[in-house]
Amino acid sequence: MAKKTVKEASSMLTDIIIKGLQEKKGKSIKCIDLRSIKGAISDYFVICHGTSRTQVEALAKSVRNEVKSAVGVNPFHTEGVENAEWILLDYFDVVVHIFEESRRKFYNLEGLWADAEITALPDIE
Repeated sequence: MAKKTVKEASSMLTDIIIKGLQEKKGKSIKCIDLRSIKGAISDYFVICHGTSRTQVEALAKSVRNEVKSAVGVNPFHTEGVENAEWILLDYFDVVVHIFEESRRKFYNLEGLWADAEITALPDIE
């Protein structure tokens, strides 16, 4: 079996992360493809929000569990778990941003990276 390229691996990881977010009904999930942006720190950002701090925590836990189960890795770095307004899970090639809705609007990462290709995924009810 052929080895996966870095591009395929980061794309596969993104799909696993999105599955974890959808399982806990993450809102307005967006995948930002940063591969064409010179100097970008990762291949992808995956962004969503929850309707409460409890849901933000559940979304982060779901992503960690899905990735660990599928590929056996934990995030390299995690931030924001203490107050759960913005949790960041750094998997090197893919960085996950899980916001409380008001924080997402305030920081507007989609606007900051508007020159990248942004894919919006449908909400799962």
